[in-house]
Amino acid sequence: MQPADTLIKARQIIPVEPAGMVLTDHSVVVTDGRIADLLPTAQALEHYYPTITVELDRHVLIPGLINAHTHAGMTLFRGIADDLPLMEWLKVHIWPAEQRWVSEEFTHDAVQLAIAEMLRGGTTCFNEMYYFPEVVARTSAQCGMRACVGLIVLDFPTPYAEGADDCLAKGLMVYDQYRDHPLIRTAFAPHAPYTVSDTALDRIRVLADELDLPVHIHLHETADEIRQSVERHGVRPIERLRALGLISPALLAVHMTQLEGHEIECLAAAGAHVIHCPESNLKLASGFCPSHRLLEAGVNVALVTDGVASNNDLDLIGEMRTAALLAKGVAADPTALPAHLTLRMATLNGARALVIAGEVGSIEIGKSADLAAITTDELETLPCYAPISQLIYATGRDKVTDVWIDGQHLLRNRELTTLDEQGLKERTRAWNRKIAALPPP
Repeated sequence: MQPADTLIKARQIIPVEPAGMVLTDHSVVVTDGRIADLLPTAQALEHYYPTITVELDRHVLIPGLINAHTHAGMTLFRGIADDLPLMEWLKVHIWPAEQRWVSEEFTHDAVQLAIAEMLRGGTTCFNEMYYFPEVVARTSAQCGMRACVGLIVLDFPTPYAEGADDCLAKGLMVYDQYRDHPLIRTAFAPHAPYTVSDTALDRIRVLADELDLPVHIHLHETADEIRQSVERHGVRPIERLRALGLISPALLAVHMTQLEGHEIECLAAAGAHVIHCPESNLKLASGFCPSHRLLEAGVNVALVTDGVASNNDLDLIGEMRTAALLAKGVAADPTALPAHLTLRMATLNGARALVIAGEVGSIEIGKSADLAAITTDELETLPCYAPISQLIYATGRDKVTDVWIDGQHLLRNRELTTLDEQGLKERTRAWNRKIAALPPP
């Protein structure tokens, strides 16, 4: 018999790859943070003697969910300006609130709150776009959370930097500090075409090519963005980015609610990735990302929550249900975006976009043990005939009981192991009182 660190025995395992597979009475063997084996439980008990055995006889085990676009640093702004159009929400409420409140301390507490929420919802990796990326990286590493930290770029002064050059200088320092970290990756994160100049975008392209980093940007989010781009630049934003050499396999294009057929073909030919935010787009009435058409064209589409200031949660399990239903309605086709593909969008497709598919996104031997256990034996989820469909259409994030990242048990029976839940609640309530006492104009 071989030694192992942990043996996780599950009633059912959904490895994501191969697509649609469900393994019954199987176990995952974890050693040194990696998946050493995946095999029937009876065989696992014959071949391994683990230090720890975890019994999940009422659960389905899935790869940890990957939230490929967040603004975790904004989590303390949850619900401050609801039911407004995007630009009014952003310019009248969010940007003034950021100028007033955002700091390193604010970002640290907001990111901790976001990580706690994501872990309790089965998310094991997030891709961030916000200020103070050094704080995001440090906080995530301390919590044991996997993250791709966006090196934010905007042309105008913010609480973080004086402009694009200052953003890039600070961002490159974060890249250097975390370039070899086991849990932290980085990506360039120009906010949007309407907040970043051609000069800055061109420099980002050069740096991204040199450092082999993704470029993570809001793109084609609203009809008004398209109109302004045509008025100012003479072309739609995708064409502007194409001329700058940014439509490439490195591109993570977020939202993409305003797409024409030739633009979908352009994205597919370039190998670019689309980051789909269904609930945020619905709430802000921004439009519908044509996820079904993009997938049919061969574009990799990852599913995300966006930030809680516009969603208002980091619930990727709920987002899967919304995405699947929305795709069927938009396509007028009940077969559009089936359950197994929806789960792939929240796992392996996100890993592909972040260039970490060799590490996470599916339960395969050799990959990191980033896993989430979800109980399926509750009144709300019984009976269960098709576990993947049940996960998408009937399960809630409150059914997540256990989460591992890199083999570390970060959520155990709904209890966080690397975060002080009570202390986090107290700090959050303190911010709540301060911000509510002096609301933005």
